[in-house]
Amino acid sequence: MAQQFNAQNIKKRYSVLVFLKGSTAPLVMYVENTEELYSELQQAMKSAAGTIIEKETLGPLKKVSFISNQIAAVAIQEEQYV
Repeated sequence: MAQQFNAQNIKKRYSVLVFLKGSTAPLVMYVENTEELYSELQQAMKSAAGTIIEKETLGPLKKVSFISNQIAAVAIQEEQYV
């Protein structure tokens, strides 16, 4: 039998996607405040000088580091789950 879910069982979570130059898949970062991280990474992209960005996350990636001048794009993703 197929299990049915009503709208109240569906939850949303957000992640920040970081697309790095030369990489085909983005880094998917689950954090407490996605808007804050998104803004921070946007500011880092504006600087020509490369600095190391290190973050701890809540998802499968526990800690990640990358160089700011290697960021090609950032995005906020909404996911629905039960």
